[in-house]
Amino acid sequence: MIKQSQYSGEDAQALQRAAGWLAQADGLLITAGAGIGVDSGLPDFRGREGFWRAYPALAAARISFEEIADPVHFARDPQLAWGFYGHRLALYRNTVPHAGFALLRRFAERMPMGAFVFTSNVDGQFQKAGFANEQICEIHGSIHHLQCCEPCSGAIWSAGELTPVVDETACRLLGDPPRCPRCGGVARPNILMFGDAAWLAERTRAQQLRLDVWRRKVERLLVIEIGAGDAIPTVRWFGESLGVPLVRINPRQAEVSSARAVGLPCGALAGLSALGALLDEDDEIA
Repeated sequence: MIKQSQYSGEDAQALQRAAGWLAQADGLLITAGAGIGVDSGLPDFRGREGFWRAYPALAAARISFEEIADPVHFARDPQLAWGFYGHRLALYRNTVPHAGFALLRRFAERMPMGAFVFTSNVDGQFQKAGFANEQICEIHGSIHHLQCCEPCSGAIWSAGELTPVVDETACRLLGDPPRCPRCGGVARPNILMFGDAAWLAERTRAQQLRLDVWRRKVERLLVIEIGAGDAIPTVRWFGESLGVPLVRINPRQAEVSSARAVGLPCGALAGLSALGALLDEDDEIA
């Protein structure tokens, strides 16, 4: 665990401001991108080379993340599409959320209005770490839910009974792809992909409505943004748009442009541990 004393200068000042906001807030909005999962051992797809290191079969075929995360593959080559998404589904199911998630829950327990999560991640790690479904907005959908590729209806269903068997060397599904129970066509994850006109967004819209209702009840909102980059800036834009104090935890892109924001240039677990240690020190003094 990183101690507050290991920070100096501007970083120490930023940490003190962040801890002060955290102590005063009555509600915590956690905005998270892919970087929050790195400390849990999840791969960092930063750049084409980083993605290809995680999926060498796609590197050999010169297929980028933007190309494989595209709904056209479910029609053209569902074994390849489900090879990729089936591998990710198993990976997320087997991943244990790092201790930073528990720290976030502890921060929220200090506040009358608790916490809400706004994340671009589709991995379900917040649910796995004990956050309630009703307090999470998965703005790009979830790999743990399925829909029809067409789609033949607006139905979205759980992927809980799906256990894809994947040849990881070739990144290909072994056997038949999952099917829509209504029309028998190929099913796909209920995830917003690149160039995706068929994504069913109703589940996410309901989550957004719950977030809006919760946010209107919070008087002293604090945003803690973790591991959200600017390549796809949905998470950053949302947190910044609220005009409330914001703590940005990011090892590579911690810069902030608002006087009501601070940046901590570190990973998720390091930043959250430092905040937790400082809060514990304040509690002991009090």
